Amino acid sequence: MKKTAIIGASTNPNRYAFIAAQMLVDHGHEIVPLGIKQGSVAGVNILDLRSLPMIEGIDTITMYLGPQNQPAWYDYLLGLKPRRIIFNPGTENYQFQKMATQSGIETEEACTLVLLRIGSY
Repeated sequence: MKKTAIIGASTNPNRYAFIAAQMLVDHGHEIVPLGIKQGSVAGVNILDLRSLPMIEGIDTITMYLGPQNQPAWYDYLLGLKPRRIIFNPGTENYQFQKMATQSGIETEEACTLVLLRIGSY
């Protein structure tokens, strides 16, 4: 299954990042939730994004940070060397998508929840 970093992870069950974490786990994917608030989601502790934890083997990054909050993390996220980055609705960022593509990383403007529901994740 695909080890997935959830950028903008949340403990709030009303947030899409929370729902995605649970759905990813339910579909058998390993998650690495990253955010700025402490807590856990889907039984996994949220890692502090500000500490720039080095994580090996990330297949997919799924973005839940708005484009205005992404620039501070560009180098870190690219350094995780994921196979792809999913830009969920509201997180689309042409500049970051271009940087990722130039680094050999696939980008996709899609909804992680929909991809999981239709079996295209």
